[in-house]
Amino acid sequence: MMIIRPEKKKDYTAIYKVNELAFGGRAEADLVDDLRKTDGFIPELSLVAIHNQELIGHILFSPIAIKSKKSVTSALALAPMAVHPEFQNKGVGSKLAVRGLEDCRRLGHSIVVVIGHPGYYPRFGFLPARDRGLNVPFPVPDEAFMVMELVPGALKAAQGEIIYPPPFQKMS
Repeated sequence: MMIIRPEKKKDYTAIYKVNELAFGGRAEADLVDDLRKTDGFIPELSLVAIHNQELIGHILFSPIAIKSKKSVTSALALAPMAVHPEFQNKGVGSKLAVRGLEDCRRLGHSIVVVIGHPGYYPRFGFLPARDRGLNVPFPVPDEAFMVMELVPGALKAAQGEIIYPPPFQKMS
């Protein structure tokens, strides 16, 4: 049986390790640690997957902004999502994503963006973001840059460039 729940302080080391193993390096693990220190960090949207009392997965949603010439709209970025290599392709990531998106909706958020595998994220409702008037300040293939409306029509008033919190700038 697997449990999905918000992270606790005692999980930090295991979250770091899962991200490090899943991505084959420290960049995403460091990103999680750095995002946790930002003012906008939302602890309820940093979720872990626990199986047999072992932390096997993690997903994080962080506040971002969509800036147009006339307005700024709040949104979330799904990044990163990590599953321990021994548990990949077993539905852990899907369970984290479904629960995370439900929690985002429940907490009143309306838009989530992701830069990820185009064969994976559309199953949750993500669509090409550039087709909906969004851009990112760094090079990314069109098919990997996706967005999801948690509230129908939320993107009508939200077009422009994604503004990520400073820790993401180390990743680009």
